[in-house]
Amino acid sequence: MIDDLDRRLLNILSANARISLKELAQEAGISSPSTADRLRRLEDRGVITGFTVGINPAALGYSLQAVVRVRPMPGMLHVVEKLIQDTPEIVECDKVTGDDCFIAKLLVRDMEQLDTILDRIAERAETNTSIVKSSPVKRRLPPLGSGK
Repeated sequence: MIDDLDRRLLNILSANARISLKELAQEAGISSPSTADRLRRLEDRGVITGFTVGINPAALGYSLQAVVRVRPMPGMLHVVEKLIQDTPEIVECDKVTGDDCFIAKLLVRDMEQLDTILDRIAERAETNTSIVKSSPVKRRLPPLGSGK
């Protein structure tokens, strides 16, 4: 489990993954060597799996986001999974229970690009597509309570 200091470090890092070790230590109220040791232990335990950068897809020309529910045709599960993995516009995908097998998030430049991608998938699966209007909750940490 994680303690209060680990929670504080994770919250600071989630707000700014580029923070220097010195600044992180200062904000957390501990020494730089202690901070480095804590981070290493969090990484070793698999709590921290990487440091990343956030981007604005619209600034890169991706004006549409779509969520696509995918239900492969019989015998096509692995083929569809490979197709999803090989489609770079699919930036995130979960394999789920229920009527659908996959829920994919796509970033595309326009409707024509979305249609092209969906046409490739539709040869092997049924799809149900929703266009994202806004994201009231961005990706965030889960509650880092005491776990009690």
